[in-house]
Amino acid sequence: MTTNEYPVVLSKTSFEAGNADVVDSNVNVVNQMYAELLNSDEISTAALNSYFVDFYLTQALAGGFAQYVFTAPEREEVDAYVRAGLEGMGATRHLDLFNCTAAAFDGLSEDDAEAYLDGELDDSEAPLEAVVVLDELDGEFEALLEEEDIIDLNAAYLRNQPGLLVLSDEELEAHIAKRVALIPDLAERQAEADEEALASAPEFEVIIRELCDVAGYALQKITMGDPNYEHDGVKTLAWHFSTDHGDYIMVEDDEEAFMIHPETKEIIAAVEFEESDELAEA
Repeated sequence: MTTNEYPVVLSKTSFEAGNADVVDSNVNVVNQMYAELLNSDEISTAALNSYFVDFYLTQALAGGFAQYVFTAPEREEVDAYVRAGLEGMGATRHLDLFNCTAAAFDGLSEDDAEAYLDGELDDSEAPLEAVVVLDELDGEFEALLEEEDIIDLNAAYLRNQPGLLVLSDEELEAHIAKRVALIPDLAERQAEADEEALASAPEFEVIIRELCDVAGYALQKITMGDPNYEHDGVKTLAWHFSTDHGDYIMVEDDEEAFMIHPETKEIIAAVEFEESDELAEA
């Protein structure tokens, strides 16, 4: 893992508050940067170290090291940030414990690791020795927090970063926007993000987006579902949504979906369902 020269950025309100607020501010800023499609190499390394240490703390408190492993998206990368963060903030005993716990888990066979994460080995009459060790290490983690407080150390680590920026909410928004404007392949990232979001979207959202495309309108927000909407004399589920041309309703039957003006009841667009469950313009 390499470092970069991007600054840690915190909100002024949180910086003037308690240690937990400082750590939460960094988490919020990093989440916002990720949401605006900045990559890890375009975000302060120190901010990411802090971010993933807090992620580790949150998961470990919720369900031990197993919870951390289960929720970590890419453990090799996340582990590296956690180790660098714990070391950088002087949490040496937590770092030793993390390394010991990671080694114990990584020593499990693939089948035993899967069973452990599913909770099966914990419930067995004779759990594996390695599982007993992991449970004991989880207990050490919580006890160690009383002596080596990760939140306090994390906040001090953030507060003392060279080049730290402490900004008002408006300044923070402008700072991130400026950073986003420098992304060389922003359009490609946005298209990829939109494609991924659509792939995981619920069916009603996919239908509404297709109707908006047919109408030539831009979807702004899906506001609510109404199970008591009456369409052609039949009570049916309707989805209300807003576009750059006003508010509309989506209803569907077995063969088609319709985009309807809520007041005039005019059908603005329609799509029909194909046998493959894909949508086609009507």
